[in-house]
Amino acid sequence: MPPRPRFDRRAPVRELPNINDRISYPNLRVVDADGSQLGVITREAALEVARDRELDLVLVSEKADPPVCRIMDYGKYKFEQEKKAKEAKKKSHQTEVKEVKMRYKIDSHDYQVRIGQAVRFLKSGDKVKCTVIFRGREIQHTALAEQLLYRMAKDLEENAEIQQPPKREGRNMIMFLSPRKQAAGKTAAAAAG
Repeated sequence: MPPRPRFDRRAPVRELPNINDRISYPNLRVVDADGSQLGVITREAALEVARDRELDLVLVSEKADPPVCRIMDYGKYKFEQEKKAKEAKKKSHQTEVKEVKMRYKIDSHDYQVRIGQAVRFLKSGDKVKCTVIFRGREIQHTALAEQLLYRMAKDLEENAEIQQPPKREGRNMIMFLSPRKQAAGKTAAAAAG
């Protein structure tokens, strides 16, 4: 029987930043920590300047001729970059589709609860999927379900616009609403006025 193949269990190779001794170019254009140019100097001289100031020599652009390096505190620089990335991620909002389910024979109080849910979803910037569920013989009353969905769209008119009109899908009737773009503008104008 042939020997079994061995799997390589080494850790994946991480891309290490080009700083200090990892920079291999003989001549470098060096920018000081305060942004002033130190000119084109040898790698050893640039490393010496960085060590004297207790900072790191970081490769900024290797495509330039000669490559450009900057003297900076790399740990602090990396921390700032991660902080900016986290802030950008926090500010971005992924639009989700939230669902509001009901039956066409819904009670008025339950209907108001569904309207409140839809308003909350729309104000947070999400799309709303309004679903009317049919059970058994209720499937014969699709016209009533369609009326209910259009009534809901009319009640949510100031916060939403119809993205997809009511249509039947199996034992459900669905309609998609998306947040109205002018609603934000109106509230800002009302606050200013």
